Amino acid sequence: MKTLRLLLFLPGLGALAWGAVLFAEYAFPLRADVFGTLGWLAGGPLVHDLLIAPLVGVVGLALSGVLPDRWKTPVKTGAVLTGVLTLLAVPLLWRPFGGATNPGLHDSDTGTGLLVTLGVVWLGVLVAGLARRS
Repeated sequence: MKTLRLLLFLPGLGALAWGAVLFAEYAFPLRADVFGTLGWLAGGPLVHDLLIAPLVGVVGLALSGVLPDRWKTPVKTGAVLTGVLTLLAVPLLWRPFGGATNPGLHDSDTGTGLLVTLGVVWLGVLVAGLARRS
């Protein structure tokens, strides 16, 4: 087990070191946009740890206490898929053309696509919940 952990640790450490080198090349000499990047790098984990994770935990606990057994797994699965899909769509919902143009990606309506996809997910939740036995 210790050998396996070491084999997993070493490539991760190498990737972390490479990321530090790339960031140092980007950040020095210091410019105003570097501080915005640092805010973005620190802001994501802080928003996740202080806002999103506790909210998801509270919602999960509330659902576990309220839902009948046959609905717990499908609803939790639907909730997780909703969160992941929304997280993936947020950059294009927030700034539709913030990144490099990718043909086929920016020429669609992201909001409608997200709503349709979430509708399919929750239809699957409904079917799974109705098909399960208590």
